[in-house]
Amino acid sequence: MTVGVPTLPRHRQAQLLAAYEREVTRRRLQWFAVLGALAVLIAVAGQWGEVEPGNLLHHLSGLTSYFGRIMPRLRVAHFAADVADWYWNFFGWLKLLFDTVLIAYLATLAGTLGAAVLAFPAAANLAPSLSLRWCVKRLLEFCRTVPDLVFALMFVAALGLGPLAGVLAIGIHSFGTLGKLFTEVVENIDMKPVDGVRSTGGRFAEIVRYGALPQVLPNLASYALLRFEINVRASAIVGFVGAGGIGQDLFVAIRKFYYSDVSAILLLIIVTVSVIDLLTEKIRHRLMPVERIR
Repeated sequence: MTVGVPTLPRHRQAQLLAAYEREVTRRRLQWFAVLGALAVLIAVAGQWGEVEPGNLLHHLSGLTSYFGRIMPRLRVAHFAADVADWYWNFFGWLKLLFDTVLIAYLATLAGTLGAAVLAFPAAANLAPSLSLRWCVKRLLEFCRTVPDLVFALMFVAALGLGPLAGVLAIGIHSFGTLGKLFTEVVENIDMKPVDGVRSTGGRFAEIVRYGALPQVLPNLASYALLRFEINVRASAIVGFVGAGGIGQDLFVAIRKFYYSDVSAILLLIIVTVSVIDLLTEKIRHRLMPVERIR
């Protein structure tokens, strides 16, 4: 018994190939149109925003020369002495760097706890009332819209210089950002456990505790760790306005043109952030169910 493979008539094959070519051409034209529109929008935005690429190219040599000035002079014959001279204030900077990490930790902890509490009444599928949900969402929008640097300036003016201003500024901004992320996680949960707790007469707190929280806890922890990485960098920036941490010394070094100090502090910050990124990445992968399955 022979089995034949059915084939289309030649004219039908030609029609299908022609239709395929027309579709490919149409999609290519769409992509070109989108790219052209983006190019026009970029040009218009640059014109209205007074962005001049020529100015960047004209001063590019100054940027590269600045990086050359902040690099220390390390000689092979006197390598140890040159490194010791480069990091003359190593232990002082290390203490300030530890303060920076503590600022990020406390701010992340405060923002995470606040966001975890308010994410459930802000979620559309769990909110006990529409008015409460509206108020909570507007509060979260305000906290994440105002930059943490602006919050830091406000708290430094109100409370004075020091780490407290940095903790409050980064904590409030983290609260707003994490609240948005946590709310979206809660809105995507499986509602069957929630309906089960609700059918037994459970109150809102019990619905959250037994129906929703077990489903979202790994995601909340993962987002909190990711935010901690971001806050370590942010805590170094808010130090520029006197909110504590190593950012204050970095700002002084930049303003007073202590070039070698700038590179030494920047390298410490980069190494610290890289180590924290690696550690939190491993923890996040262990927390996420999808990662464990893979």
